[in-house]
Amino acid sequence: MKPMRIALAGQPNVGKSSLINAMSKHANLKVGNFSGVTVEHTQICFEHHCHKIEMIDLPGTYSINGFSQEEKVAKNYLLNEDYDVILNVIDSTHLTRNLLLTLELQNLNKKMVIALNMYDEAKKEGINIDIAQIEAITGIPTVAVSATTKDGIDKLLDTVHDVYDSEKRLKSKISYSDAIEEAIFEVKNFLDEKNYNYKDLDTREMAIKLIVEDKEFFKALHDQPIFMELQPLLVKNMNNIYNYYETKDITEIQAQEYNSIARGIRAETVKRDDKKPPKKLTKKIDDILINKYAGIPIFLFFMWGLFQLTFTLGAIPMDTIDASFSWLGKVIGENIANDDFRSLIVDGIISGVGAVVLFLPNIIILYIGIALLETTGYMSRVAFLLDGFFHKFGLHGKSFIPLVTGFGCTVPAYMATRTLKNEKDRLITLYILGFMSCGARLPIYVLFAGAFFSADQAGNVIFYIYIAGALFGLVMAKILRLTAFKGSDEPFVMEMPKYRVPTLKLLWFIVSKEAYMYLKKAGTFILAATILIWFASNYPKSNNPSPKAQLEQSYLGEIGKSTQFLFDPIGFDWRQTVALETGLAAKEVVVATLGILYNAGEDLDETSDKLLKEIKAQIPFASAISFIVFVMIYLPCFAASMVFVKEAGGYHHLVYLFIFTTVVAWIMSFIAYNITLSIT
Repeated sequence: MKPMRIALAGQPNVGKSSLINAMSKHANLKVGNFSGVTVEHTQICFEHHCHKIEMIDLPGTYSINGFSQEEKVAKNYLLNEDYDVILNVIDSTHLTRNLLLTLELQNLNKKMVIALNMYDEAKKEGINIDIAQIEAITGIPTVAVSATTKDGIDKLLDTVHDVYDSEKRLKSKISYSDAIEEAIFEVKNFLDEKNYNYKDLDTREMAIKLIVEDKEFFKALHDQPIFMELQPLLVKNMNNIYNYYETKDITEIQAQEYNSIARGIRAETVKRDDKKPPKKLTKKIDDILINKYAGIPIFLFFMWGLFQLTFTLGAIPMDTIDASFSWLGKVIGENIANDDFRSLIVDGIISGVGAVVLFLPNIIILYIGIALLETTGYMSRVAFLLDGFFHKFGLHGKSFIPLVTGFGCTVPAYMATRTLKNEKDRLITLYILGFMSCGARLPIYVLFAGAFFSADQAGNVIFYIYIAGALFGLVMAKILRLTAFKGSDEPFVMEMPKYRVPTLKLLWFIVSKEAYMYLKKAGTFILAATILIWFASNYPKSNNPSPKAQLEQSYLGEIGKSTQFLFDPIGFDWRQTVALETGLAAKEVVVATLGILYNAGEDLDETSDKLLKEIKAQIPFASAISFIVFVMIYLPCFAASMVFVKEAGGYHHLVYLFIFTTVVAWIMSFIAYNITLSIT
């Protein structure tokens, strides 16, 4: 049986992610990109009434006629892809604004259901919505739901199923302004007289499509004989509309109409309970969190606390994970007779992958922190708070969203720049995102902080590294604004969502997805890289039996030595050089490479005293500081670089980014190395 395909559409911050979790329960989740672009989508598959349902979560968009990449992707999917029902998710507490998208979606003439989400919050604020009246006016089946409390979820699924099974669409009873209604009436009468039919549209729907200049319908009608007679009638009526609105921009006219209709629907369907005025808790919290003086220190305190937790709590399960991989290596190694094969499995695969998996707790804690920032509504407020500060560096507050996302992973951070309408603002943000240390760099910082600083200091050191990278990125943004991307930044306009307590299921959904992607990378791409590194460090075989001689004469040693002259001035030995070069593939590989090279092919224990002592003994403190600075600045991983190419608009930008980050990283490492030498 063919699955029922549902397109989930809605504006940002309407709770689509929470709703899709509430509807799907224990569903089969699939995360990927839309064809040909890097815009991520979530596909959920589950069964309802013995019928398989595929639900496509489209990017949040204020309008399907917008100009951002998400809006273009959403429009392309809604216009061209094969789906059965549109599920339009609306924030019940912001009905007027959300209905603007609903009216656009309605013009697609698809089967559609409205989900009035956050209905529980609306009731708490004294907002009473006449759902039957909304359904009567729009002609769209409407269900009140709460993704948080699960109220109305079963009814919503039943309604979607009924609409899917129904052969007929409900007709809209929406009325436009007099000028447009008059034009609709005349065009409709003409089509009625001609008895013209097109698909399952009635003559009023066809008339509306002609008046709003629907390109697809015009193409279908253009080659028909009726078009010659219809054209003069359209010209006459459109001129009347232009005179009425004093503009010939049909998009502007349509926007005015939709605003009027949305306000009218709200006036007809929403009543406020005077005895229960809206809560003022949001404003009270905002008075503290986005206070002119206290706001930024509070944000920095939250970030400091996050990195403290990342290091201290993340270190607790490390011993168990470390012991597990050591035990696994020992057990497997004892049963392999061939020395080379045993070394490949134990020193290469198990040690290399273990080096990455070991830091999974740190990654999970970091992603929980970022998810809380976003889902509670705090991230949008920090963007507003930092707007004035960012202006000093040639950016604006909206750049904050991709920059903070960059602390988790640079790939989605690059994608998040699509919300920036100004091309120069977007490019500047893209170029400096690499300075925001992603989660993949965290294991490197944890390793070096643990080796050279006490446990009490390590959390603070990691916090300083992240803040230093972010501040340096802003300085680079200012330089780029004054040189390569001259121009003024755009005004800052951003929605302030209400504060919400995210459900554990929503946090699990977000964090588990990121953790899964991290482990998937460890088990595939990084696994292949560690095998390659092991092979390159063990061949060709040296006549000298010492591990050090073997490493120096290996392929990996030769690669490191051939580029060593470039890194001598900043204090790196050939092993650090090789680690940086393998890090171009994935930053997680840096730790695996250092573990393999500095342990000379023996068992790898990342946080064990053995590896920490090796790092501390063989890398001078000044070289370690220089290495951290270089890692903090240089080119992101291969996957992120490919996304950067797509978002920036060509491979020439990647060449510029490589030169830009490498030169800056070398210069800053040189400065850090020499300053540290002079101090120590």
